[in-house]
Amino acid sequence: MQACRLRWLPKRSLRAPSLSYCSFSTSSHHESSEDTFDLVCVGGGPAGLSLLAGLRASPITSELKVALVESQDLAKAKFNNTSPTTFANRCSSLTPASVDYLQRIGAWQHVDHSRVQPYQEMEVWDGVTGSRISFDWATVSSPFASKSPAGGTIAYMIENANLTAALQARLSELGGTTMLSPARVEAITYGPPSTHGLDLSTWPTLRLSSGRTLSTRLLVGADGASSPVRAFAGIASRGWDYNRMGVVATLRLGGAPAHARAAFQRFLPAGPVALLPLPGAAASLVWSTTGARAAALAKLSGEDFAAMVDAAFRLPPPELAWLHGLEAGQAGEVAWRRSVAGGPDGAKMPPEVVAVQQGSVAAFPLRMRHADTYVAPRVALVGDAAHTVHPLAGQGLNLGLADGAALVGAVEDAVEVGRDVGCLLGLEKYNAERYAANNAVLGVCDKLHKLYSWESGPVVAARSLGLSAVDKMGFLKGFLMRRAAGA
Repeated sequence: MQACRLRWLPKRSLRAPSLSYCSFSTSSHHESSEDTFDLVCVGGGPAGLSLLAGLRASPITSELKVALVESQDLAKAKFNNTSPTTFANRCSSLTPASVDYLQRIGAWQHVDHSRVQPYQEMEVWDGVTGSRISFDWATVSSPFASKSPAGGTIAYMIENANLTAALQARLSELGGTTMLSPARVEAITYGPPSTHGLDLSTWPTLRLSSGRTLSTRLLVGADGASSPVRAFAGIASRGWDYNRMGVVATLRLGGAPAHARAAFQRFLPAGPVALLPLPGAAASLVWSTTGARAAALAKLSGEDFAAMVDAAFRLPPPELAWLHGLEAGQAGEVAWRRSVAGGPDGAKMPPEVVAVQQGSVAAFPLRMRHADTYVAPRVALVGDAAHTVHPLAGQGLNLGLADGAALVGAVEDAVEVGRDVGCLLGLEKYNAERYAANNAVLGVCDKLHKLYSWESGPVVAARSLGLSAVDKMGFLKGFLMRRAAGA
């Protein structure tokens, strides 16, 4: 048993954690100084905030002494956008399963629902062959359908800041969380053998930029893809870069507002382009493309950028590639080419882009990473600290929320039987529940990206045939939609 545990030793540690803490324990809330905690979470994004809200909302874990350490000033990051036509470019597509969890922990009621857009349809097609699959949630039964105000929803588009503010509000309402923000973690080590009657030699101890020192039974890393908590635990993270950039922007669409029911995604050789509905005539763009093309797009005028988005959904890839080579003037070129070529026969297309919200165009590198494990003695990882995924399926934030929910369950189990919450035996339940599920999603997204990168040959014919076949198989489409919704 000792040899098995030694493999998890943090690389910067000189001594092995004792096995004694894996027996039984009571909460430090009743026996320690103000700087010792049952659980400290590093990272104040949705994954970390939802974890803490879940712990505080649970009657089983509400007495635990918990803290949040966040390097950004959460007070300044509060959501205060009241414009009905202006939206942040950092948006996420929440599945019904994620919304169900947020409802259960009491956070969903704090969301500004006037800025949330549910959608019930999704059109996905191959940019090379035109093969298409249409998803309509109204044709699928789901345990989450009755909870949707629209009577059945594929997902809910929400600004990340709106969700973060709602989780902060719920934590404030619940009380009992020590909020340390802004506070940067300077170092993570192990504590001294004896402090206030506690043996802290196996407890992670954080030294903050303020000079304050925190020791904790369980340290949770929700601190992003370059997680210092993961480095402290000596957990490797493996994967690769896609040599692609994700271009995001907030757009205003023309035409009837019926577009709000649907999302659109076209797979192009350089990467997929997706248009996701926001309230009113607004929409969120996520376009995966090469670094050179992303840089060129960022330099375009609003008129030319809007024309390029329309072209990305309508013109053949060779013409789109030629348009990418122009420094300016895409609006006129796209208008002429569309007038000559006409539109796809009978295919449902997104409304035309009439404007680009000023300052909303941005880009970020795309990569896939997966930690070897999510747990070590007294350490657990959630969200991007554990995994980063290609955005083509819009699952990154949902995976992080599911991580938080599962870790809450593992901590609840430990508290119910009187086990130390940092015990590796109890944490393995969380690892077993989430690792395989996340690995499957990462694998599917990675294979889809590679599959649709081909522009010719038997692979193109095979994927076209497969997409058309799935579109005709109602039971299979229903299965895929239920899986995507978390059902």
